[in-house]
Amino acid sequence: MAYQVLARKWRPQDFHSLVGQEHVLRALIHALDEQRLHHAYLFAGTRGVGKTTIARILARCLNCEEGVTSTPCGVCSSCQEISEGRFVDLIEVDAASRTKVEDTRELLENVQYAPTRGRYKVYLIDEVHMLSTSSFNALLKTLEEPPPHVIFLLATTDPQKLPITVLSRCLQFNLKNMSAEQIAGHLRDILSQEQIACDEASVWQLGRAAKGSMRDALSLTDQAIAYCGGELSESAVNQMLGSIDQGRVVALVQALQAGDGKAILAEIAELAEQGQDFVLALEDLLSLLHQIAISQVVAEAPVAVQFDQQVVQTLAQTMSAADVQLFYQMGSVAHKDLPLAPDIRNGFEMALLRMLAFRPQLTAEQMQTVPTIDNSSPTTVPVTPATSAEVAVGVAETSGVQAESESKPEPKPEPEPEAKVAPESELKSEAAPKELVESTPEPSPELSQETMPIAEQASDKNSEQSSEQVVGHVNVGDEQVPVMADIAPWDEVPSGWQGETVAASPEPIAEVEDEQAETSIQNAEEPPLAPAKNWTLADLDENNWPTIFRDLQTEGLTRSIAANMVFSKRVGTQLTFTLEEAQSSMLNATHQGRIRQALEAMFGCDLQLAIDIGQSATETPFAQRERRLADHQQEAVEALQGDPYVEQLEQTFNGQLDLSSVKPVQNFKE
Repeated sequence: MAYQVLARKWRPQDFHSLVGQEHVLRALIHALDEQRLHHAYLFAGTRGVGKTTIARILARCLNCEEGVTSTPCGVCSSCQEISEGRFVDLIEVDAASRTKVEDTRELLENVQYAPTRGRYKVYLIDEVHMLSTSSFNALLKTLEEPPPHVIFLLATTDPQKLPITVLSRCLQFNLKNMSAEQIAGHLRDILSQEQIACDEASVWQLGRAAKGSMRDALSLTDQAIAYCGGELSESAVNQMLGSIDQGRVVALVQALQAGDGKAILAEIAELAEQGQDFVLALEDLLSLLHQIAISQVVAEAPVAVQFDQQVVQTLAQTMSAADVQLFYQMGSVAHKDLPLAPDIRNGFEMALLRMLAFRPQLTAEQMQTVPTIDNSSPTTVPVTPATSAEVAVGVAETSGVQAESESKPEPKPEPEPEAKVAPESELKSEAAPKELVESTPEPSPELSQETMPIAEQASDKNSEQSSEQVVGHVNVGDEQVPVMADIAPWDEVPSGWQGETVAASPEPIAEVEDEQAETSIQNAEEPPLAPAKNWTLADLDENNWPTIFRDLQTEGLTRSIAANMVFSKRVGTQLTFTLEEAQSSMLNATHQGRIRQALEAMFGCDLQLAIDIGQSATETPFAQRERRLADHQQEAVEALQGDPYVEQLEQTFNGQLDLSSVKPVQNFKE
């Protein structure tokens, strides 16, 4: 008997022996068992995923002599004739070779006649998308209302080319590509029944090379059996497929980890001498990085057969997660751009060298030991005084001024002007160098009043009078001139709220923080301070609630909800608050319980809390804080607008005060 290829010999004869496509089989089995049959089915999917096979099995289910069933007997004459391809009532049409409208009309001439042998006359049209527009038009009416004994089974690899009028007349099933695990498991069973020895790695390579197609996998297995002489081995299958030895892929990853460019180029040269496909090499490299990333997240996760589990786990422990993600991302982009390279090898080399070039220089352990800058503490804005004829230098130039001042006699201190001009480079500076921030030199005692940082001068000034400072910009043409003025001290505001100002510190720093650091300081959430007094339930009323809220030990979203409440009434230990309707969506049982616990801790007794939703004429703590902030900002603006030096700048240079740049330097005092 002539040899029959594996793809034909092992074609499934029933639904239960079909691998994959469970979503399609489930619908068809239920339809057959419940006798809910449609007159037209469309099977769409790539090559070798089972479109024609499912259609033939469905034809057997419809014409089995035992009746319409999802499990045909396989022994009756109808089942055998369909399996052998000689069943008269199964008309298979290759639409790719019969695209003309005359062929379609000839096909449909016998539709009205009853089936000769079976229960249904089944038309199986393969590659139906190849039909011409006229052929589709000729088919439409029959496809919509065929005789009860006719069922159409359409198969296509490109359903987008089908007219919408055809799609609407069919039940469409989209078949998926099969995974490498499914294909490898099916190949393992077939080779076992064929009594052909194989190892796991060789079967896995065949499953990967098939790229989701079972027919391609069986064809490659036929080729591998012939190539290997009846016994499949990983090395022989790799040579046949042109696959890469996984040991070399591991060596490339190890060289990337070590930053050894010489080793990488040596490995690439070895691959070139063996005539390996660099596209496949990059795909295997990405597969290994994927396995490493999975092992870093889930150490006990199974590893693909093609890689050694111990090697993958070792790499996962020694490589940083950032490196793995970076290498994978750059490799994915390189895989897309590889066809654009003038030479595939050059493109592969550049991909790996790019990984080296952009690889972080510090390991994960080293990055943990790098000192970080604490941006949560208040930072001084150093500004040096200046007259209208000169502008003082910044702190970054202090060392040069200090050296010059040591060689000169101590100058007489100049009277401090009412308004000071601050260099724009200090108010809107770039990020301070790490060396300057980490090690701030102490100012020399020989520094004159003119060259000392403004933080030290402010320290001396604060000992004499308590005042706040406000900074801003005056627009002079295309330039911005920074200015500073003093305003009266601001009174208390509720604790726990952070204003729009920057705290002034008496300690000098090397350079002004950048805008990002300033923003992080402004948005930093400070924990509530110790209670100002011991509150009792008798103290709780509408007027005292904003002050009591100041000492309430809450934080986060719970504190935000409490800030938008007003006190309504108290009946014994029953407290009732009113929450604004706009904030009601944030309230839930958890936050209400936290507020009750905070109130109980403050008053030292068990309480019952009720929160109503509605409007109140009483000012909430949040509204009070916003009002006081607006008043504080307006006072700062008025202080600059009334400053004589600012007025002189505006008159002399036809400038205008930039109100959006005005900021009080001092923080709110608790």
